Amino acid sequence: MLVPALLKKQLPVDDEHQQRNINIARQRLAELEQQLREGVLTQTQFNEQYTELQLILNDDIEAAINAQPSNQQGRWVIPMLAVLIPCLSLLIYLLLGDTNALSKAELQANESKAAENIAQMIGKLEQRLQQQPDDIEGWKVLGRSYSYLQQYQQAAEVYAKLHNSLPDDTDVQLQYANNLAMSRGGRMTGEPAQLIGEVLEKQPDNATALWLGGVAKAEQGDFKLAKQYWEKLASLLPADSESLQQVQQMLVALDAELAKNTAAVAGMDIQVAVDIDPALKTKLAANSTVFIYAQAVTGPKMPLAIVRKQLADLPLKLVLNDSMAMQASTHLGQYQQLRIVARVSQSGQAMSQPGDLIGSTELSQPFAQQVASVLINQEVK
Repeated sequence: MLVPALLKKQLPVDDEHQQRNINIARQRLAELEQQLREGVLTQTQFNEQYTELQLILNDDIEAAINAQPSNQQGRWVIPMLAVLIPCLSLLIYLLLGDTNALSKAELQANESKAAENIAQMIGKLEQRLQQQPDDIEGWKVLGRSYSYLQQYQQAAEVYAKLHNSLPDDTDVQLQYANNLAMSRGGRMTGEPAQLIGEVLEKQPDNATALWLGGVAKAEQGDFKLAKQYWEKLASLLPADSESLQQVQQMLVALDAELAKNTAAVAGMDIQVAVDIDPALKTKLAANSTVFIYAQAVTGPKMPLAIVRKQLADLPLKLVLNDSMAMQASTHLGQYQQLRIVARVSQSGQAMSQPGDLIGSTELSQPFAQQVASVLINQEVK
């Protein structure tokens, strides 16, 4: 746009304007000659006005000529613009542009169209299922469609209905667990983890269950069991599988987490103070067994560390640590929350029974900076 304008020849001086000035000058000269012949002007006056007319005409023409710009004026800018503008444009594009913009726009358009088509299909499918509520395959398609659109709550409701109708269908059960967890922000704790555990009991080599089970255990802080699930899953996947690469990456992350936890929990002591409601203390013999133990709030319910005392020892203060663990591989510090429980057992058995007296409290990390105060004040029903 700029270069053609700079190369264009400059407009010439207005010839019409010059011709008009010349005609006026000639007309004025004719008038002066007429006045000279008629004696209105003397020869001297005629000569003076004639000279003045020549000067005016010459000044006008010279001014127009001097005002005409050179055809070469400003052309030095052309090479500079030819280099500067493309370079500047390229620099701005590299900084702000997106070389994949067209493909991304096309992909987004395709995805939008696919989502629109699925939404229309869902509407028709919902109408049909209202008329044919026993169409199992139709409900499965509806559940998958909701999941594709990331409408996890609706998908979970559909799979819950299917799970009630098909309690032995492990694929439906896993879909129900996954969508239920996603509807809760990805949290597996509670019913999703329970559903996955049931599938693993029936099908210990189910790849989907192993993956979801590992996720659930990692969320609970049980990194060792999560590692066992994912190592088993890795052994089942083909060597060239992309899923295998993802599992291997997760295993590396788990190893790093396990190493960090092992270093962090070494030598951790939890201070515990235990007492009993005086009104309950008289109900049991002084030599009744008292179990004091720690268990994970989310995770395995078996005691992580346990101490055995007698009712006569209360009130007392003690320390729970990894040396009291029921399994050598268990570390108190690998869990984010612990429940400290004190229970008076009438039978002396570790299993809770009706008539036992119990109390508990919960702690969150860091455990070492707290004292867990437990008051035994409830009766097990």
